Amino acid sequence: MPLSRHPRFNRSAGFTLVELLIVLTIVGILASVSMAIYRNSRVSAGEATAISTLHAINEAQFAFSQLCGSQRYAPNLASLTAPMPSTGQSFLSPDLGFDPLAKGGYQFTMAGTAVSDPMLTCTGGIAVESYQITADPLRPGLSGIRYFATNTDRALYVDATKTFAPDMPEKGPPPHGAEMK
Repeated sequence: MPLSRHPRFNRSAGFTLVELLIVLTIVGILASVSMAIYRNSRVSAGEATAISTLHAINEAQFAFSQLCGSQRYAPNLASLTAPMPSTGQSFLSPDLGFDPLAKGGYQFTMAGTAVSDPMLTCTGGIAVESYQITADPLRPGLSGIRYFATNTDRALYVDATKTFAPDMPEKGPPPHGAEMK
């Protein structure tokens, strides 16, 4: 009986090293593309959260000034979450009542000018004459790319490169950025 030196391997029985490397390269490319899409969707979600939060705060401030503040505004976000004595309802959701507020990858900071003749609002706080709110990404480039702000005029402003924090007026447009329409 003759002995065979090496049994012949069937070529179609498995992958070659080159084929395996090609498959791994394709999987790596698909993974990197999906991570880039995930990052962009995360940034878009953070910016949408910032815009909707600023809208909610503006609406709450307007309602507060009409119903509780005698045409004046709440001094901070916590004041907007205090329930109105006549209805028991607050002007803003309790999860937004922190100063400063961190939500959706953005930090919201509110400031206002005290009135010259202080008076108590229906919730027991001292109102302010006007206010401004800035929304800055907590991690620029990762949680958001753009900076947002609003003020007593209730218009939203956006800037792609610079924060509004040091120079956002309480009335009128800021010195940089553009109004969102």
